[in-house]
Amino acid sequence: MTLQFDQSSRLSITALSLATLFGFSLAACTDPMDPTDDGDELGEDGTDGADADEEGEDDSTEDEGEEESGGEAQTFVVEIENVSPSTGHLLSGTTAVPEGADEPGPLLPGSTYVVDFHAGPGHAISFAHMFVPSNDLFYGPDSDGIALYDAEGNPRSGDVTDEVLLWDAGTEANEEPGAGPNQVLNQGDADTGPADPDTSVRLASDDFGNLPEVSDVLSVELIAHGDSMFSLRLTNVSTGTTLTSSEGDSPVPVAPGVWAVHGEGEAPLFMEGQPDAGDGLEALAEDGAIDGLAAALAERTALVGPLAPGVWVVHGEQPALFEVGEADLGQGLEALAEDGDPSGLEASLLDAGYAAGAYAVPEGADGPGPLFSGARYSFTVEAAPGDHLSFANMLVQSNDLFYGLDAAGLALFSEDGAPISGDLTAQIQLWDAGTEVNQFPGAGLDQAPRQSGPNTGADEGGVVMVVDDGYAYPAVSDVVRVTITPQ
Repeated sequence: MTLQFDQSSRLSITALSLATLFGFSLAACTDPMDPTDDGDELGEDGTDGADADEEGEDDSTEDEGEEESGGEAQTFVVEIENVSPSTGHLLSGTTAVPEGADEPGPLLPGSTYVVDFHAGPGHAISFAHMFVPSNDLFYGPDSDGIALYDAEGNPRSGDVTDEVLLWDAGTEANEEPGAGPNQVLNQGDADTGPADPDTSVRLASDDFGNLPEVSDVLSVELIAHGDSMFSLRLTNVSTGTTLTSSEGDSPVPVAPGVWAVHGEGEAPLFMEGQPDAGDGLEALAEDGAIDGLAAALAERTALVGPLAPGVWVVHGEQPALFEVGEADLGQGLEALAEDGDPSGLEASLLDAGYAAGAYAVPEGADGPGPLFSGARYSFTVEAAPGDHLSFANMLVQSNDLFYGLDAAGLALFSEDGAPISGDLTAQIQLWDAGTEVNQFPGAGLDQAPRQSGPNTGADEGGVVMVVDDGYAYPAVSDVVRVTITPQ
């Protein structure tokens, strides 16, 4: 099925099982730490797997080319926590340079601001630009923004001017538009003028009888280019007689602004009927100053989403999951990295004689599921000196990326035989499986939350490598924290 975004830009998974979400079953997995496990269900910690030493198999099975490990076995607990923000805007920025200009400037008659951006189903765009001949009026859509896809999930294109409104920020008392002494074109300093007795952000009221219609000042067009890419074009269509005041007739300049692509219902700039939040909207609406609000939006802009269930394996010095610079081995890493399905990779590792397992149940959860912000997976492994640990978790808002250690894995004992312990996050990297062409993170239509079914998207035919696709990703330590503790 296709996962949808809810109003907080998280994936909506209420009452859905992991099998429903990712199209696979973990019911047949076994627990390598429990010799009585018959494979009918997951263990309490959400892990499963099987020892290399199963009944009827040669108990000398080892990694290919590896010698048997020696020394006393040690049990370790590994914890993987999602430390990413729980909410965040997909993208944000400023609109300050008119099309064809070399420098920032106001939007004058005949000129156009252009915003190019990516977005997926469930996303909207919000923006704010000062109506310059005013005390604190600004143009923008309502609190929810302009939806970028229709109810059927099709990208929208066309004229959206009728979804743009003129708002009163509620921060400065209104004067006659185009003639007030405390308006930015007439005032001596920024942030002058008495306070507005009504502090709520609201639709502008035509108290002086001369506010022009939005469509007499702006033409706003949304263009869908395909592959989740859009453009928003704001053109100033005012003329020399659009605004008539006691000072005479004039066009309506529009100041530079800010924008954000966000989940529907997030209201990134204001809430109608509520006072300005103090993030910088006042400076934008009164003086056309955008830096403060742009900075506040940037702090709330993040790639938000869960990690998928993963696979662990204990092995020798030779890599078990992948080889850097080589194509995927075809043992199930592709399904894990593209669709969050660890079952095939786990089965391949078990068939090869490794101690391996899948982990799928967040701590405190009643059943398998993705790992959202603040949640934690944990699993237990047993190893002896000479053993290494590898694991992999899909970054769900991607086509085929996963978090994991280097191909050689983590040596679980020091050179003097002491078990390792502590924070492993600095050793975790974001890997590209090289199996599916990457799209814009968090918006790609072939990524798990938005794809029509598993294993969709263009084949990449690449190799496993640390991701380097030209897109921006958060630092690993801003998404995941991994610790290991010997017992």
